[in-house]
Amino acid sequence: MRIQKEDLRRQNAYLLELAQKSSKTDLLLLCPSLRAVRERLVTTAKVDATVLITGETGTGKGVLARALHDWSGRRDRPFVVCDCAALTTSLIETELFGHEKGAFTGASSRRMGRFELAQGGTLMLDEVAEMPPEIQSKLLGALQDRQIYRVGGTSPVKVDIRVIAATNRDLQAEVAAGRFRQDLFYRLNVVSLHLPPLRERIEDVLALAEHLVQLYAQKFARNIQSLSPTARAMMLGYSWPGNIRELENIIERAVLLNNGPMLEIGIELDSDLKSRNSQSGHCHPDYAPGKLTLQQMERRYICETLDTTGWRISGRKGAAEILGLHPNTLRSKMERLGIKHPPPAA
Repeated sequence: MRIQKEDLRRQNAYLLELAQKSSKTDLLLLCPSLRAVRERLVTTAKVDATVLITGETGTGKGVLARALHDWSGRRDRPFVVCDCAALTTSLIETELFGHEKGAFTGASSRRMGRFELAQGGTLMLDEVAEMPPEIQSKLLGALQDRQIYRVGGTSPVKVDIRVIAATNRDLQAEVAAGRFRQDLFYRLNVVSLHLPPLRERIEDVLALAEHLVQLYAQKFARNIQSLSPTARAMMLGYSWPGNIRELENIIERAVLLNNGPMLEIGIELDSDLKSRNSQSGHCHPDYAPGKLTLQQMERRYICETLDTTGWRISGRKGAAEILGLHPNTLRSKMERLGIKHPPPAA
């Protein structure tokens, strides 16, 4: 009885957390570039198949996954997210599959994992490429058999869920490099959807920006009706390396700093955008096309960022924040690229 109460308590707590996070599915409907494929998205949502969503960080993969759930026959059941990059190897198995009482030190009661919490609904595996190899094998078994084993358990638990996986990495390249199981890739890639970066769908910028202006104007009680012509021109002239997430961040700050009916980009934001636009428009000689592989460029850029932060990875103004990554994702990239903290000077 006590175990059942604990399961219900955890399930209710997690579902309450989900309910408090407002869905941004309407953002998707505002993108002109996606209206043309909306019918395909709706069809995909209704087909109860595993979906793999790819795209750069901040392009809206989580929003698209939520939309697929909301448009599916599972809409009245839970939508559960597991961020694979935010969990250590020792934690991810328990988070996904749960554990039995006494499975390990500190396991004082049985715990439900994300698979069970998503029963009847949808489980989104965010940044699935960051999943450790040993967990990839167990995930493959769960997808094939539609059952899981809790850590420390011997009895299978049947699960009826739809899985949506998302990644900002090229999974086929990860398979070729031996970092991701080929059979799991095929199991996840039943239906594939790709979200292009915002710089490749510039027609979406103003529609998204206007929606975000109204959203944050209401949130912060600002009398702002629309973007000013100057602000609109700046939005269209920027390359948006941080994609929709960066756009939302800039709009939120701008709304906080404005009170008039037309949203103006403040002097500090103006200079920031101009500086970054200028930098993005010219290649540094060391990064010129043909000189380095993409992996070498990524390694060098991460190292340079770490140098500027004194090798501080997490926290405010840490390398992870500057790069727009979760600290665990950055650590995983550093391990993959062989980046180690230099020894202290003698």
